[in-house]
Amino acid sequence: QVQLVESGGGLVQAADSLRLSCAASGRTFTTYGMGWFRQAPGKEREFVAAINWNGARTYYADSVKGRFTISRDNAKNTVYLQMNSLKPEETAVYYCAASTRYSCISDYCTGTVDYAYWGKGTQVTVSS
Repeated sequence: QVQLVESGGGLVQAADSLRLSCAASGRTFTTYGMGWFRQAPGKEREFVAAINWNGARTYYADSVKGRFTISRDNAKNTVYLQMNSLKPEETAVYYCAASTRYSCISDYCTGTVDYAYWGKGTQVTVSS
């Protein structure tokens, strides 16, 4: 089992940057594929970015490609999401998730059903 705690959210203006962190505790961090999702009020939770166990494989939603970067530091049991050029429509609660599925560990996964463990989320608000 793994516990996930997100941090780094806040209120920013459009075009600003934020870096989210997700600290994991429990089972060995390198046995998890990791992902970031977000959920805006009244909308379904959507995939943002994913990373495999050693950071060699990453994948992004089309809407964030070129602006967001996912990374992980296995020595610190932490995954990051660097978000640049933020847009007001990206206001949402951002969630970190962990998966023990082999495909997610070795490659990446984009579905909410692929991830068994979730943090409580961190609010990101982008003002126009």
